[in-house]
Amino acid sequence: MQFNTVRSEAGEALFQLKYRADFSKVFPIAQQMNKSFSDIFPPIDFIIPMPSSRDRFKQLVIEIAKEFSRLKGVPFYGNLLVKTRVTLPVKDIAIKDDKISTLMEALFIHDILNEGLHDVLIIDDLFDTGSSLEAATKSLQNYSKIRNVYVATVTRKR
Repeated sequence: MQFNTVRSEAGEALFQLKYRADFSKVFPIAQQMNKSFSDIFPPIDFIIPMPSSRDRFKQLVIEIAKEFSRLKGVPFYGNLLVKTRVTLPVKDIAIKDDKISTLMEALFIHDILNEGLHDVLIIDDLFDTGSSLEAATKSLQNYSKIRNVYVATVTRKR
């Protein structure tokens, strides 16, 4: 089957990265995020990637978050928030609160931060229902060393 898919510029770059393994798209995506979000967020202490729901040889969200943190000049922590177990696909869970609690149970926070309160930015590739980002945000808000959690995604599903 052939579809006449129309994507935004960011959506097309993400498609090429995610489904064609074109990692040359990492820099332009991170650069556009930096340009688009520079004035939106207050100063953040570090950036983390949203834990992936699928294992890949090279995790695209990690690569985007690393590059974005380099452009912003703030630390990147790839192992602060990790997914410790496989869950049912959230699309198979009908109730949003059940999706969020299932995802929260699969997330683990490594206590690697210095004392004090920190502001964190989570980077994800795609915003769909928001369940996974809400689970990550709630998990981080339960961590005593986090003050504020911000979220940025490359694109959203329509």
